[in-house]
Amino acid sequence: MSSQRSSSVPRGDITPVQQMIASCSGAIITSLFVTPLDVVKIRLQAQRNPFPKGKCFVYCNGLMDHICVCENGISKAWYKAPGHFSGTLDAFIKIIRMEGIRSLWSGLPPTLVMAVPATVIYFTCYDQLCAVLKLRMGDRSDYAPLLAGAVARVGSATVISPLELIRTKMQSEKQSYRELSAVIQSALHNQGWRSLWRGWGPTLLRDVPFSAMYWFNYEKGKAWLCQYYNFTDPTFAITFTAGALSGSFASIVTLPFDVVKTKRQCPHKSHPAHIM
Repeated sequence: MSSQRSSSVPRGDITPVQQMIASCSGAIITSLFVTPLDVVKIRLQAQRNPFPKGKCFVYCNGLMDHICVCENGISKAWYKAPGHFSGTLDAFIKIIRMEGIRSLWSGLPPTLVMAVPATVIYFTCYDQLCAVLKLRMGDRSDYAPLLAGAVARVGSATVISPLELIRTKMQSEKQSYRELSAVIQSALHNQGWRSLWRGWGPTLLRDVPFSAMYWFNYEKGKAWLCQYYNFTDPTFAITFTAGALSGSFASIVTLPFDVVKTKRQCPHKSHPAHIM
């Protein structure tokens, strides 16, 4: 891998529409591949550590977090009560055999409803901001990914926050759309429009530092690997390695913020099944 490679086809500028299409496709593909793994993970967690009444847990599909609240040891989330599984492979086999293969994609629709717009806004804003900042920051252009990642995450979280609050309410309590509409209208009447952004602060505490560190280390790592292997453009292996290492580092550093976010959003034991 000592020979220098270059792209035979010059790369043109990517338009915002192309970035939106790419981001949307990535969100859908990620959800399709990761959701079965999360369904199995939660079944195993629920089996080994039964959730008591009023407690909540975080369902993460790789794109979004879902706060689910339990009542009487059984969650009102979309998946069924757990069976007896001896391991990951056993869980896959028994879920498919007893409930059908479609059960592995339980919760995919609400995941896509939130993940697709959030991902499109986030990645499109990041790409556009990063390109502009690199031109304007001059010698400090290396810090453009850090700033662009932080700003893009703030914008994405702010736009999606009301929808995430409504989705969380639907997951935490079984109710009709009419009942949900009445609850939202009551919150707006009593607390104003700011009530729709409840939980926004704890979300930013975790997501903004993660996004800033991820993109900064990702771009730095990718450039270093290209220089090390004497490549002009990053290959798939270089991009994958840089992303994996950067994501792992950012996750470890921001884990305390994630704990704070979960504690703030999860209801106390004495206040069961209520997230709004």
